[in-house]
Amino acid sequence: MLNKAQSLAVLTLLTALLGLVGCGQKGPLYLPEEAPEQLPQSESQQPQPANAESAPSQPAR
Repeated sequence: MLNKAQSLAVLTLLTALLGLVGCGQKGPLYLPEEAPEQLPQSESQQPQPANAESAPSQPAR
């Protein structure tokens, strides 16, 4: 039979193993591609000029 220290070591090892198996990306590893260039903003997303007082302010997201 296992003594208390051995039981604790086995429990710790199993817990660590389950933690490692349950996290991370599934599937094969790969290097990320370079970031794509930003697409041009549509008219509704273009920043408003600072002196445009009549333009409604857009809430920050």
